[in-house]
Amino acid sequence: LAGPPPAPELLAELVGRPHEHGTLVRIGDWTAAPLLVAGEPAGVLAAAGADEAALTAAATLVSRSLDHADLRRARARIARADLRTLRAQISPHFLHNALAVIAARIRTDPDRARGLLTDFADYLRYSFSSRGDYATVADELQAVQTYLELQRARFDDRMELTVRMAPEILPVAIPFLIIQPLVENAVRHGLEPKPGPGSITVSGYGEGPLCVIEVEDDGVGMDPGLARAILAGSGPPAKRVGLANVDQRLRAVYGPEHGLVIETAPGSGTRVIVRVPRFRRGVSAA
Repeated sequence: LAGPPPAPELLAELVGRPHEHGTLVRIGDWTAAPLLVAGEPAGVLAAAGADEAALTAAATLVSRSLDHADLRRARARIARADLRTLRAQISPHFLHNALAVIAARIRTDPDRARGLLTDFADYLRYSFSSRGDYATVADELQAVQTYLELQRARFDDRMELTVRMAPEILPVAIPFLIIQPLVENAVRHGLEPKPGPGSITVSGYGEGPLCVIEVEDDGVGMDPGLARAILAGSGPPAKRVGLANVDQRLRAVYGPEHGLVIETAPGSGTRVIVRVPRFRRGVSAA
């Protein structure tokens, strides 16, 4: 409202009258312009003695702000729902194998077994923690290293991990559980089917205003068409869960231009690239 407050009955009439898109309502000295969110009426902007063009422009500006805020809330709801889905789908295959590896080492190498049990507890604690929707790159990287310690024990240390992370991106906030599912995908679908040893490289660096994170393996790779199908949600369920979930959450938080990029070919390994803004309103690990 602009100007002295109208009488309650006048205010009720201004708000209660039907407002069509672009239509002003006038009662006495007062003029009201509709506020729209997603094309639907959400209220009115009213002023006494206002210039109609200025009032219409102001109402349009307020409507856009409300629209953007509503979109951000919707994206946040989608991201939280997808995170719950990911947690519910943490691989029973991995959990079973991790416990089997720990059990096998209790007699032969009890010190290693104790260390692995601690890693397993840390992995579960992080994956199911009640922290917010975001974590720092440093936190995500620590979770990845814990996960890979368990996998290296299962592979009898035939799996090599290389981390190249620029210090300036370690405090950057990103959606929770973004990197670890990419690494798990590299292990399950890249290295497990490959005979002999394998390696995974996790790297991160700044690219202007962007934070870039890459997960690369030298595993069996896949057909690029399959990679596109996975991101579209139409690939084989066993392969698409982690990648598609991460892709959907990134798009929900940052917009469609910030989805995953997959570079792969049969027999040539796979590289998955995350490219997101270093700073984004509402994205904080605090």
